[in-house]
Amino acid sequence: MELKEVSMEFAGREFKISNGPMTSYASGYAVVSYGDTVIMANASVSPKAKEGAGFFPMVVDYEEYYFAAGKIKGSRFMKREGRPSENATLISRLIDRPIRPLFPKGTRNEVQIITSVLSHDGEVNPATTALTAASMALLLAGAPIEAPIASVRMGYVDGQLVVNPTYEQLERGSMDLVVAGTMDAITMVEAGMKEVPEEIVLEALAMAHDNIKKLCQLQLDYAAKFEIKQIEASLVEKNQGVVEAVAAFVTDDMLDGISGKSKKEVKEKIHAIEEALEEKYATEIEEDKYSTRDLNEELNYVFEKRMRKNILEKETRLDGRRLDEVRELEIIPDVLPMVHGSAIFRRGETMSLSVATLGGPGDAQVVDTMEADVTKRYFHHYKFPPYSVGDIRMLRGAGRREIGHGALAERALEPVLPSEEDFPYTMWVHSQITRCNGSSSMASVCGSTLSLMCAGVPITRPVAGIAMGLVTDPESGAVKILTDIQGMEDFAGDMDFKSTGTSEGLTALQMDIKIKGLSIDLLREALGRAKEARDTVMAAMVAVLPEARKELSKNAPLILSVKIDPDFIGKVIGKGGETIQAITKECEVEMDISDEGIVTITAPDQEKGAKAREWVEQLTYVPKVGDVFDGKVVRIMDFGAFVEIAPGTDGLVHISELANSRVNKVEDVVKMGDTLKVKLMAIDEKGRLKLSHKVTLDKGEGRGAHGEPVPGTSAVRKVNG
Repeated sequence: MELKEVSMEFAGREFKISNGPMTSYASGYAVVSYGDTVIMANASVSPKAKEGAGFFPMVVDYEEYYFAAGKIKGSRFMKREGRPSENATLISRLIDRPIRPLFPKGTRNEVQIITSVLSHDGEVNPATTALTAASMALLLAGAPIEAPIASVRMGYVDGQLVVNPTYEQLERGSMDLVVAGTMDAITMVEAGMKEVPEEIVLEALAMAHDNIKKLCQLQLDYAAKFEIKQIEASLVEKNQGVVEAVAAFVTDDMLDGISGKSKKEVKEKIHAIEEALEEKYATEIEEDKYSTRDLNEELNYVFEKRMRKNILEKETRLDGRRLDEVRELEIIPDVLPMVHGSAIFRRGETMSLSVATLGGPGDAQVVDTMEADVTKRYFHHYKFPPYSVGDIRMLRGAGRREIGHGALAERALEPVLPSEEDFPYTMWVHSQITRCNGSSSMASVCGSTLSLMCAGVPITRPVAGIAMGLVTDPESGAVKILTDIQGMEDFAGDMDFKSTGTSEGLTALQMDIKIKGLSIDLLREALGRAKEARDTVMAAMVAVLPEARKELSKNAPLILSVKIDPDFIGKVIGKGGETIQAITKECEVEMDISDEGIVTITAPDQEKGAKAREWVEQLTYVPKVGDVFDGKVVRIMDFGAFVEIAPGTDGLVHISELANSRVNKVEDVVKMGDTLKVKLMAIDEKGRLKLSHKVTLDKGEGRGAHGEPVPGTSAVRKVNG
């Protein structure tokens, strides 16, 4: 096969598209490299509709091969790649979300996209290159998409916007913004930020789109080198008889009557019309001219169409709210007695129960990925059980949606968490959605903030979130932005734009749309409306919980930190770990030691923690001349007694230093195991310690360790153990 390629310089690296040297039998494939990162994208597109498909059957997978980064998987027992990591799952979603709307509505062609990272330079995140590669493979496959799509990542470092920043720049900077778009508009946004103002974000979006256009044009230039056979979209066909039957029976007044404050009320009204339709056309259903499913789907279609029309022309929403109105808010802190921190956040009918749990550094999560092994001291898990929407289904592990929503809430809170030096705890938040009628992910953000504050985590500022919607009419050009969208406005609308932030700026964004794209001006307006809504939510949160609790939850573990000289780390650990194991067992604590010499002790109470800390301090104590100790006699010689003043550290008390008068025999004063008060008098050039018991006695004292008279003395003093 003839090797074809195009390339250009892009953000300091070569961006190249080629058809080799790897090839495949997919409908379309492309080998895309960005610097030394190489990704192969394969797109398989069926020319026919998938039989029985009730939705667009597209599957996207992102494969991160460890060999690409020169790594062998960390597990000792499982070396083969298995279930995708959470990182791979999130990138798969990142690719899927902007590509799916590019296919015509109602498409039923089966589509599979697989992007595989074959080489990774370890400097730039490959996710955006994988998205662009997926688009290229679809173009070469002749897929029925409307335009090529591309993606870039934006950073904000030292006051400057950076296109496709390195991992190091992202770590130093305050923005990690992924943008996808076509030649005409932006189609997807995902970001984590450190309280960045809206204007800087808008500037970043504009710069991102300028660069996206370059990558889209490069794809078109490459596609022009091939004779591509276009695949027609197999669209779901409506039964025209059903369309006419519904139109003849269902009136605008009936559709306008479908409204209410609650999801249940709206559903009951829809079900009433469904039952009336079924009764009206019972004969046709029996004769298989119509199906109940087709009638219900057409009713749903005309209902959504009428709902959109009412929003555009009358600014009327299903629940009667204004377009910019946030639903009723309810906040209940400290709802569970034995957990470390808990809160309920309700907005309208959507309710999140968030629970914060604190642990020691040893509870941190180690994430083994292609790029690096990352230790996470804060992680958020989002759960969406079937009862939250009134469904019945089997409970399985977290799905892609749950993983994605959890990661979004995690990004939202990370910028306000205390540093490990100030707060050495591992933090886990679990958000259980008990009821849902739109934007449960933003409810989990607010609930997470509240639960951490209830637990006593000293976050810098509370974080609030809101979801914005959009309804458009391509023919008239009418556009309406909706604040705090509920479920049906999400399903029937054109946008789901989630934003989280503090009083100082944005912390996370996620935008998905169902239309061709959005202009910067429209995004500016949406962000402005979102800030107003977040301020409303924030005010309600602060009214209930103005700041984080001053004290940690009584149920939380106690964590103490001791800074030791790194040279003593081996001494604290002991041979084969015997010392640290002895401390943890006897004191009933957990211990972690960093390379910098930070010893972190996680204890169930103050007494056990203090005992372990004292043990560590004794092990790492550096003797100083003049210090006084209650030591233990560990060895007796003719010339004196060796006294242990700290674990593993002892010194000599010469026989002449045992009493104020002459001592004939060491055993006349002390015996093995006795406790003896001593003072460090000197340390010789070899590090040997010279101790004295005599100088700790009052003049004239001269009794032994057990109070017995020492021959030749008249002292009357007992040394307490």
